Formats: sequence, structure tokens, C-alpha cells
Amino acid sequence: MAKRTPTRQSVSDGGPFEFTPALQAALDAAIEQAEKGWREGGIPIGSALVDAQGRIVSLGHNRRVQRGSMILHAEMDCLENAGRRRDLSTCTLVSTLSPCSMCSGAAILYRIPRIVIGENKTFVGAESWMRDQGARLLCVNDKRCISLMRKMKRLRPRLWNEDIGK
Repeated sequence: MAKRTPTRQSVSDGGPFEFTPALQAALDAAIEQAEKGWREGGIPIGSALVDAQGRIVSLGHNRRVQRGSMILHAEMDCLENAGRRRDLSTCTLVSTLSPCSMCSGAAILYRIPRIVIGENKTFVGAESWMRDQGARLLCVNDKRCISLMRKMKRLRPRLWNEDIGK
């Protein structure tokens, strides 16, 4: 599927931040993680953590089904895989879907200042709250991310509702 140049659709009051080639690469990696989760029978959401130099330092995908976990959303898996770090306040969290309240809380708790959101057409998480806490958000509404979540909601609606606490 062809990549498209995302637009800066949803940006916090702190102003836009550059959607760099490094962040595009991180979004691509997060999408690969989401596809991996789907192939494993789970929920197709992926995440990447990018350091200040633009390097991907951690990846994760939603593994609630695979691990029988209540909390292994993609962002939580990604942060867990990052281990203990002192540089989170200089990192960017990339997620294929707008982060839920739990994942948003973790990003704010660890003072991650920038969040790239692959899409928020199928689900809007705690975006307003993250902005209120000072996070800068950039939603790119990537067609691949939207397609994955629409497929998930169509083919496994009960699992999707379970994942978002319905």
C-alpha cells in the first residue's frame, strides 16, 4: 500500500511539531506491529517510542488476547519494552490509534511531550486531556491505520468492545 504524506490535522495548543522521516519510519514500524498483533489473533494496534535523535528505541503491540492481560495495550507494551529510561521527557510516542485513558495516563505520567496518532477516525481517546496536561499531539489519519481498525471493528466487534471497556 502506498504511503501518503500525512496532514497536521489535530495539534495541541503548543503548536505543531515536524512529522519527520524518522517519525514516518516509526509510524511504519508501529503499523507492522499492529499487523503482527492481528496475525497473532489480537487487536491490530501498534506503538513505537522514538528518542530525541529520531531512533526507534522500543516497539510494542496490543497483546491483551495473546497474554490474557488486562493492560497490555500497544502503548503499554511499548513502554514496558523500553525499560527504565531517564530520557522519556525528550521522546515521542507513536501509536496507530488515539491512545485510551490508560495509555494517555502513562504517557503523561512519564512526561512524554509529543504523541503521534496514526488515526482517530475510529476511536478518539483522551486527546483533550493530554493536551490539557501539556502534551503536543499530531494526528496523521493514515489510511492503513484506519483500514486496520475498521476491519477489526467489523470482524471482531465483541473483542473491540472488550478492549475499550464497553
